[in-house]
Amino acid sequence: MGKLDIRNLQKVFADGDRSIVAVDDLYIDVDDGEFLIFVGPSGCGKSTTLRCIAGLETATEGMILLNGDDITRQPPTERDIAMVFQNYALYPHMSARKNIAFGLKMSTDMSKDEIERRVQQTAEMMGIEDLLDKKPGELSGGQQQRVALGRAIVREPEVFLMDEPLSNLDAKLRTTMRTELQNLQQNLGVTTIYVTHDQTEAMTMGDRIAILDGGELQQLGTPLECYYEPANRFVAGFIGSPSMNFFEVEYADSALVHDAFRYELSQATREELVGREGPLTLGIRPESIEIVDAGSSDDSIRAPVSVTEPMGETTYVYVDIGDERYTVTLDGERVVEPGTTLDIVIPEEKMHLFDAKTGETVKSRSVSAATNVDVNARA
Repeated sequence: MGKLDIRNLQKVFADGDRSIVAVDDLYIDVDDGEFLIFVGPSGCGKSTTLRCIAGLETATEGMILLNGDDITRQPPTERDIAMVFQNYALYPHMSARKNIAFGLKMSTDMSKDEIERRVQQTAEMMGIEDLLDKKPGELSGGQQQRVALGRAIVREPEVFLMDEPLSNLDAKLRTTMRTELQNLQQNLGVTTIYVTHDQTEAMTMGDRIAILDGGELQQLGTPLECYYEPANRFVAGFIGSPSMNFFEVEYADSALVHDAFRYELSQATREELVGREGPLTLGIRPESIEIVDAGSSDDSIRAPVSVTEPMGETTYVYVDIGDERYTVTLDGERVVEPGTTLDIVIPEEKMHLFDAKTGETVKSRSVSAATNVDVNARA
């Protein structure tokens, strides 16, 4: 059992005469066996949070509970938590075997034979049994990563903490290791918190995502919830690739008015916006924008094409509307040349609206309506 509860966690660093709040009032419950992803831009507090959980940083305020026990002030060696670092942190003078075994030798009273058995078993699980006598300098980046993971796994901890463990690998190996990590976590069933700035990793790996910005939790939910029902404009712009398009509009007389277009809203949407007259931000994902024949729709927007990026299966098309540039995702088989003009439509059912001042969501898509997935059925 490895249930982790973070209660109003705050971490403040002193910088001369001023204080820097790295983590601000973070409150998260992590279920036993859950794979939780911390994601956000650099400096958002995700690695600091991980280090507080591990005991490598001292929390300024708040509590960290493991299986109901307060471990906030316990030293790292007593927390039954294993951490995998971004730079692997392997001892260069030790073989892979000794690196994996080191933690067991230092923190347990296991016999030499028992430690060797655990190391061999873990190495076979990670597919590195033939590398045990090699030193880190003789291993590739992917092999070093497996040794670092093996060193954490061999301890059989209550919680795994992983701080951007794949960031030093090339793109192809990252994809492979991402799948291996998911399988490993599912097979072991160990509660895992994984830090990344890559929203693709967050969307594909985690049971839930905790999105942070400026040390504050912006949203906690499943990948689909964060994608279809973002809590605010920051989450909407951070989750999804390419990023969501945003238009600054004015809501008046049943329509959204932009410098380049006027969008008449349905009665259902107008009922959602009662009392919301004034400035709003309209959001639409690049893949949700539709292309129509010229003159075929009263809601179409003329959009000159400035740049195209063929990606194979898809093509990213950058269009100019008003004084801003926006992204449209098209099927890769459709050829669009720069200099041409597209007629685009923003489907109302796929539209997001945000408060122009606070960024809070006013209208979003429904996960259930978009995917037929019951968001309340998560085990």
